Amino acid sequence: MPGKIRQYFRDKKEDAQDFAGNNGVIGKFVAVVLLVYLLVTVVLGIYWSSEPEAFSVREHTRAVANEMQREPITGFATTVTMIRIAETLLDKPGGYLSNDIFPPGLWLDNQPNWEYGVLVQLRDLSRAMRKDISRSQSQSAEDPDLIIAEPQFHFDSESWAIPSTEAEYRRGIAALKRYLNRLSSPEQANAQFFARADNLSNWLGDLETRLGSLSRTLGESVGKASVSEAVANVDADNPLNEETGGGDIKTDWTKIDDVFYEARGSSWALLHIFRAIEVDFRKVLQDKNAISSVKQVIIELEGAQGEMWSPVILNGSGFGVLANHSLTMAAYLSRANAAISDMRDLLSRG
Repeated sequence: MPGKIRQYFRDKKEDAQDFAGNNGVIGKFVAVVLLVYLLVTVVLGIYWSSEPEAFSVREHTRAVANEMQREPITGFATTVTMIRIAETLLDKPGGYLSNDIFPPGLWLDNQPNWEYGVLVQLRDLSRAMRKDISRSQSQSAEDPDLIIAEPQFHFDSESWAIPSTEAEYRRGIAALKRYLNRLSSPEQANAQFFARADNLSNWLGDLETRLGSLSRTLGESVGKASVSEAVANVDADNPLNEETGGGDIKTDWTKIDDVFYEARGSSWALLHIFRAIEVDFRKVLQDKNAISSVKQVIIELEGAQGEMWSPVILNGSGFGVLANHSLTMAAYLSRANAAISDMRDLLSRG
C-alpha cells in the first residue's frame, strides 16, 4: 500500500512538471507575440502622429476641374477645398483616430486633438455655406445637398460603430460632391454660391470668436488673471482703492499639448480655407481693398504650421530659458485674428 501511494504521488509530480513545461513554452510564445505587437503599435503610433502636409489649393482646384471637365467657377475652389480637408481627416496615415478603441490609436491624444481643430473649422464653414453663402436672401430655400452635409459633419466625433463617425462624415463628403457637381454644371442652375461681402463677413465674425478663445486658452499655459474677476472688482465710486487684479487661470499641464494641437489643426484647415477664399471672393476683396488682409492672415497661418522640432510641447515661462510653444502659437493666431478684424471692417464699408 505505501508503495502504491508513493507511486501515485510520483505520477502526479511528473504530470505537474509536464504541464508546467508545456505552459512555459506557451507563456514564452505569448510574451514574444505581445512584445512584437507592442513594438509594432509604437512604430505605427509615431507614424500616425505625423501631421498631413499642406497642399496647394489652386493646383488642387485645377486638377479637380480638369478631371470633371468643368470650368472652375466661383465657389469651386472653396467647395473642393472643403472636400479635400474632410477627406484628409479620414484618409491620412492611420485614418480617423478620435474614435479608436484599440492601440495605437487608443494611446494617441495629439492627433485626435488636431482632428478636432480641423473638424471645428469644417463644421463652421459648412454651416456658413448652408445658412448664407448658398442663399441669395433670407427667404430663399436652402440647398438640398448642404442640408445633408452640414449636420453630417456635426455628428458625434467619437462614435466607433452603429453608425461610425467615418461613415457619417463620408455621407457629408458625398453631399458636398453632389453640390459641387450641380454648381459647376452648365445644365443645372439650382446650386448657387454667392461671393458677397456680407456672407463672408458673417463667417469671419464666428471665426473671430473661435480664434479669440483659442488664443486665450493658449496664453493661459503660463497663467493669466481672470478678466471676469477683474471686472467684478470694479468700484465705480472709489477707483483709486479698487482691487485691480484677479485670480490666475492656468491651463492644466496635462491639457497644454491638447490645446496646442487643436490650434494646429484649426490653423491647418484655415490656411487652406483662406487660400480658397482668396480665389472665390477675389472680386469683392479687391473692391473692398481687403486683399492685403487676406494675405496677412495666410502668412500668420503659415507661420503657425512651422516645423515642430521638439518631441514634446514645452511650457517654459514667458521670458524663461525654455520655449513656450503655446505662447508662440497664440502669437500667430492673435495676429491672424487682428487681420481678420481689419478684413471685416473693410468688408463692412460701402
